[in-house]
Amino acid sequence: MSIKKTALILILLISFSACKSSKNKRVVTKKVRTTKTVANKTTSKTSANVKSIVDYAKTFEGVKYKYGGTTKKGMDCSGLIYTSFKKEAISLPRTTNDLSKTGNWIDLKEVKVGDLLFFATKKNSRKVNHVGIVTTSRTGYVEFIHASTSRGVMISNLAERYWYLAYVQARRVM
Repeated sequence: MSIKKTALILILLISFSACKSSKNKRVVTKKVRTTKTVANKTTSKTSANVKSIVDYAKTFEGVKYKYGGTTKKGMDCSGLIYTSFKKEAISLPRTTNDLSKTGNWIDLKEVKVGDLLFFATKKNSRKVNHVGIVTTSRTGYVEFIHASTSRGVMISNLAERYWYLAYVQARRVM
């Protein structure tokens, strides 16, 4: 074989290899775009779920407090969380203590609507015994719905002295 033929074959092989590489790059790019689209669909579905959970929790506003309650006849704080998430087919633990270990811990500055806030309301104790769902969140302003033993299901502001001092942690379960 002559040198000219060998050189021509090498050039052809290199050009075919180069074409193959660029095709692979395009496929990878398409996969990345597809993944982003799926992530956006998931995010919007999660947002819809969160809104539905919070809206459903608000339907219990004014319901009297009842230890162990999960209905309009009576509701306790963890029952409100359990029932509200259950409506969206999201299974969560039933007790405040178990809820306080579920999901991911988040900084208070990062809370969003649908996150859970945990409180220690017993004197001289930092043990979590109360929970609520964030209904409104913007910088320096957080409201949450919960079942108060004295006033039933209600919306409170974290800036209220009582709740601010009782606050222990926030967790994201969705």
